[in-house]
This record gives sequence, C-alpha cells and structure tokens, in this order.
Amino acid sequence: MNENTHILIVEDEKQIARFLQMELEHEGYICSIEYNGAAALDRIGQEHFDLILLDIMLPDVDGLTICKRTRELSNIPIMMLSAKDDIETKVVSLDIGANDYLTKPFNSKELFARIRVLLRERHQLADRGNFLQLNDLTLFLDRHEVMKGTKKIKLTKKEFELLAYLVRNKNIVLSRSRIVEEVWGYDYIGDTNIVDVYIRYLRSKLGPNGRTYIRTVRGVGYVAED
Repeated sequence: MNENTHILIVEDEKQIARFLQMELEHEGYICSIEYNGAAALDRIGQEHFDLILLDIMLPDVDGLTICKRTRELSNIPIMMLSAKDDIETKVVSLDIGANDYLTKPFNSKELFARIRVLLRERHQLADRGNFLQLNDLTLFLDRHEVMKGTKKIKLTKKEFELLAYLVRNKNIVLSRSRIVEEVWGYDYIGDTNIVDVYIRYLRSKLGPNGRTYIRTVRGVGYVAED
C-alpha cells in the first residue's frame, strides 16, 4: 500500500529530517526532503505528493505560511511537526488548513498511525469517485456540496451547477452563450449577462482569491484554472 505513496518532509534540522526519511522509507513510503520553506513551496507547486510533514520554525518561509499557501493550491494532507506545544499555535495551524499537529519529540509509532489515518481519509475521498477537484476546491456532485480545504462553501443550486460545469471543463475557455446553453438550458430566454452575475456570486463566496479559480477571458467568456 505504501510503495507509491510520496511524502514530502519539510524540516530544517537535517538530523531529524534524515531520521524521518529512514523511518518512513523502512515502512515502504517514498520520501523527499526540503530544508527550507521557499524550496518546499516550489516543489509543492510543481510536483505531486500524497502527504506533507511540515515543521513550523523554518529559516526563511515559516511552516504556517507554507501551509496557508499550499491550501490555495491543493487539498493534500498536511501534518505539522513542531516543538511549539502552545494551544494557540495548534489552533492557528488547524484553522489555516493543517489536517493534524504533532508535537516534538514524538513517538514513531504514533506518527505512523496518524499518517495512516490521513492517507486513509484521502483514499476514501477518492474512492467515492463522484467529485470534482479544482485546486483546493472539492465539489461533491451527489450532495451538491463544495469544500474549500476544510471549510464548507454554501452555494445555491444554480451556482453549484455553474461551478461544476466550469470545473468539468477546467482550463478550457467557455463562451457566455455556451455556458448559458449548458447550465440554464437551450430554452432559456434572457441575456447572457446572467453568467456575469453568477460568476460574481461565485467569486464572492469563494473568498478573496475567488478570481484565481475563475478567470475572465476578455471578449470571450470564462475559464476555471488549476
């Protein structure tokens, strides 16, 4: 089960990073190490990982910033590993998108158990099959629900249908007339400006970075982008 699971270890203390790598590879995982935050962010944006083990106190970009930026790109499970054991840091970590928090020093067996839980949850999500993904957005088609990281986004039925259509065709520029035909139906009587109105609704509900999910192509229409 572990042989194709790739874990990124972001830890500036080389001895701890190497220990984690050896222990995890002994369990059958594939591991990569980054010792600074900037390099880790570059790799997270360009490569596929199944889980990130993330230290908070890094020499350049701190772990909380990495966690927050990663959540703008992906739903990948993140476990914070830190010597900081105050409740405020733990709460902030979880609020910005971390899935778990383990305080150093930790027991290897507990670490492995928590990793298995996070990976199992991710596999169960994938096994449901009937969902769409766009960056850190997950659309559950059966339930008409949208999750942004760990936060639920409330959409109307038509807003959900519009977002689902854009995500199904992500990275494809769609004209307003085509969107109206597919989302509102061929028998819709009205102006294609309805699309602009609903795009504004969606962007507003998706938060400050709503425009990064749905880009306007001037004179043509819109495109949902990874």
